[in-house]
Amino acid sequence: MHNSRKVRLNMRADRKETLRYLGYRGQEIDPVTAQIIEETAAELEQGSSPKSIYREYDCQVSGNTVNIGGLEIHSHNLAVNLRGCVRAVLLAATIGRAADFMIRKYTVSNMAKMSVVQAAGAACIESYVDEVQNEIQRNAKERGLYLRPRFSPGYGDFALEYQKDIFRMLECEKRIGITLTEGNLMMPSKSVTAVIGLTYKEQESCHMKSCSLCAKTDCEFRQEGEQS
Repeated sequence: MHNSRKVRLNMRADRKETLRYLGYRGQEIDPVTAQIIEETAAELEQGSSPKSIYREYDCQVSGNTVNIGGLEIHSHNLAVNLRGCVRAVLLAATIGRAADFMIRKYTVSNMAKMSVVQAAGAACIESYVDEVQNEIQRNAKERGLYLRPRFSPGYGDFALEYQKDIFRMLECEKRIGITLTEGNLMMPSKSVTAVIGLTYKEQESCHMKSCSLCAKTDCEFRQEGEQS
């Protein structure tokens, strides 16, 4: 199963999430800072060009080894996350190069705006991936399947080196223009890859898109390092 998306959807830099990425935890912000956030986030939203691609594969888990469409991944954390899943989705998404261009521009002219671009960019890509995941969820539900929390290379012991395999299987550079550095980091920088498990057992699914939004700290599927 293959799906490639190249439309804007309703991606936006959620202002509360932007503040969270900036380190604000409920405190009041001054009017000047609020205006900088609004102006910078609006500029980023206007300039971004979100694109995504995802493909669904058979999934088997044996011990600490996961096999997704022939790709063998050795990761205890990913194996725990996918245990009991019969299918898995490989997903890649990006909001494009606008954030990187703005970061370079404001690094030399306005450091406050540069920091906001970093935070708003993180909020934008999370918002966009949530929308794509909603589409995956709707399609899965029609077939009686339920989603596990998405899990990305670099979480726990799911090594970044597997980015190369995900890029090859999804044809990321050709399809949506994401490339990998020698250190397996993505360019544009505001890009995401993830694995989403699909299970027939609703009681073993998760309705939260991110572990950081969930207060259930003892969940067996929780991503290592995520805090509520």
